[in-house]
Amino acid sequence: MHQIFRPFGSAIHTLRQTPAFALTAILTLALGIGLATAVFTVADALLLRRLPYPAQDQLVVLSGASRDGSVDHYPLGYDDASEFSRQSWSFRGAALYAYWGASPTPVREGDGVSRLRRALVSGSFFEVLGVKPEIGRTIRPEDDVAGTAPVAVLSHGAWLRRYGGDPTVLGTRLVTFEDSVAYTIVGVMPQGIDFPSTVDFWAPVVASTPPARMEYVAFYVLGRLDPGATEASARAELTRFFGRPETSPWLHDFQGESQSLPRLLIGDIKPALLVFAAAAGLLLLITGVNVATLLLVRGMGRVREMAVRTALGASRVRVIGQLLAENATLALAGGGFGVVVAAVAVKVFVGVAPGDVPRLDEIGLNTTALLGALGITGVAMLLFGLAPAVLTSRVQSMLVLRSGTALQPLRNSRRGIEALVAGQVAIAFLVLSAAGLLGRSLIRLERAELAFDPSHLLIGQLAVRSDLYDDPAKQTRLLETLLPELTALPGVGAASPLVAVPFSGSRGWDGRFAAEGQSEAQAAANPLLNMELVTPDYFATLGVPILRGRAFTPADREGAPEVIVLSQSATRHYWPDADPIGQRLMAGAELEHVLTVVGVVPDTRYRSLREARPSVYFPLAQSFFPFAPMTLAIRTVGSPDGVVPTIRRTIAEAAPGVALESAAPFETYLAEPLAQPRLTTMLLTLFAGAAVTLAAVGLFAIMMTMVRQRTRELGIRMALGATGQAVSWMVMRRGLRIASVGLGAGLLGSLATHRLMASILFGVSPTDGLTLAIVAGGLLLLAGLAGVIPARSSARVDPVVALRADG
Repeated sequence: MHQIFRPFGSAIHTLRQTPAFALTAILTLALGIGLATAVFTVADALLLRRLPYPAQDQLVVLSGASRDGSVDHYPLGYDDASEFSRQSWSFRGAALYAYWGASPTPVREGDGVSRLRRALVSGSFFEVLGVKPEIGRTIRPEDDVAGTAPVAVLSHGAWLRRYGGDPTVLGTRLVTFEDSVAYTIVGVMPQGIDFPSTVDFWAPVVASTPPARMEYVAFYVLGRLDPGATEASARAELTRFFGRPETSPWLHDFQGESQSLPRLLIGDIKPALLVFAAAAGLLLLITGVNVATLLLVRGMGRVREMAVRTALGASRVRVIGQLLAENATLALAGGGFGVVVAAVAVKVFVGVAPGDVPRLDEIGLNTTALLGALGITGVAMLLFGLAPAVLTSRVQSMLVLRSGTALQPLRNSRRGIEALVAGQVAIAFLVLSAAGLLGRSLIRLERAELAFDPSHLLIGQLAVRSDLYDDPAKQTRLLETLLPELTALPGVGAASPLVAVPFSGSRGWDGRFAAEGQSEAQAAANPLLNMELVTPDYFATLGVPILRGRAFTPADREGAPEVIVLSQSATRHYWPDADPIGQRLMAGAELEHVLTVVGVVPDTRYRSLREARPSVYFPLAQSFFPFAPMTLAIRTVGSPDGVVPTIRRTIAEAAPGVALESAAPFETYLAEPLAQPRLTTMLLTLFAGAAVTLAAVGLFAIMMTMVRQRTRELGIRMALGATGQAVSWMVMRRGLRIASVGLGAGLLGSLATHRLMASILFGVSPTDGLTLAIVAGGLLLLAGLAGVIPARSSARVDPVVALRADG
């Protein structure tokens, strides 16, 4: 045993003689292995690890999509979804869940109202998923029938947050505020079962929804594929279902659309994680190249030492063994510190990641990640240690000792080392250019023109008792009562209802309209418009400018001619060459509503930060919608947070059965669509910084080695009259030439991978010339700086000493 560990003791002693080299190699390995392991941990949790659903690849979610591509993820009505689920031969089991997914639901809590996210699901939902509860039971088919006492199943997260993980929670009542439905909690699901995303509790559809409101609830179909069936067959089956004569004519132009459950849950983070994985792989590669370069450079300086060892009787196997022991010590130390780096990096990721990243609470260093780190360390020990050890041991001892040309045997490896450094620069260019593109994209996204003023804007959501305000007229009168009370408050400038909270994506209202004189085919090709139901104060509240015509006035009321305000892109579609003011659109199932355009406003980025949506605005007093909007925009004079208590108290006093469910400044909502781009940019910038640092270390090492190797040559040049400045410039040129080759290779690589970047960029091309030029210039400057010290060292070479030196 002592004989086995003796080389490692000798290795530690040798490495202590060169602390700068040892520290550089260990930190290089720790950085590369640690960050690569951290990314593996994140990818394992979010992409690679199996979801907690048996046979997850058999689970498919179906919806509709228009054949022309203008509409996707279109839900089904309850009757259609139920009938399709019953008759489908592609599924051995099918269930429904509401289009809204896990929608915010106000829940009574003492004297106040809190929010839980409720998912309406059919009785077979958990059976189709194939999951079991942690305690209690799940929703069953017999729970999902009319007249049955409503039950609820809690998510693991809600159980911990709201009930402190109390196992006696079964039988507890959970009462919703809007409809006073009293759910009996019958089960709690295990951690990780949270579909639809971020759900707090599941409830049965029929027992939770009054018959009069069922037509307003839309559903997706969740199915488990039958053996022999495929996603394609399920889609084709839904397409045929849409084409039946008894189906609404509106659906005849639709076709089936499907997503596997894993793909649906991974969502939009997949492109970003693929970029991270590529960056981690490149960083690990540059780490290996850098360590190999350092070992080769060190080996060149130890040729005489190896020659002496061989001359004293050490066999080549023993020399290689000693060198491998040193390299293994470095690799093990680097791997150990790499685990620490990985743990810190994972904690940082979890701390700054957006809260809606799926399975975020499951991310943490685990056995798989630690084994991965050890495996990477082992590969590092073999790849980065074996080749330099063999190369360094290949010395002809007598020739070296007699000739005094210690470095001659390894001079042929100089070009190989230079190629390695050029590769480092290429990889650094790839990662740094990706970070630069993401940085510019983030800046563009943060500065995206919203077309309204988000400052001093408060977004509040009302919880309203449906038994007291059970029709649109009562809901409209409620708003007409509340809004004057709110605008009269100190610190409040204006207020207006909103259909949805900011950046709600598909959670708004959309509609297709026909222009006067359009044929049925032309009307079918019209785009979907975002619909807003507002008061005359809406445009002043949000700060949306009126570009043409006018805003709504109190005169736009019931009985007056029906009017609308349109956004610019909508007017360009309907009347590209005509004045839109006074033009008319038709709306309604029978196009019975004739709407006159009285104003034009910009397209706003209210529904989506990445896309300005064409919109149509209706006056609340002329509403023909089945609901009135219960979200409020409130323009404040000072800080929005400061008026929330007053607003909450005023609403409670002015309107019984109404509560302010939540209130937050607009910036709170703006942070959500920016969170993931910021996270992606931050992480990739971290990778880029590490890659550039490693490339600079590698370039500095090769330049110093070149000066050492060519000391005799430099001395001869200076003895023949070359100035120190000329010699310095020769050394600098060599480094810049190596960096230029690497930049050329990196540019080709970045152009080849532009499709991967395109999916996560905003307003910036993956081949953006300015970004690539800045990155290339920065790396050239860095290469120049890395060559300054070696160049100055070469200028100080004493010709007399150099001519006497080995080499």
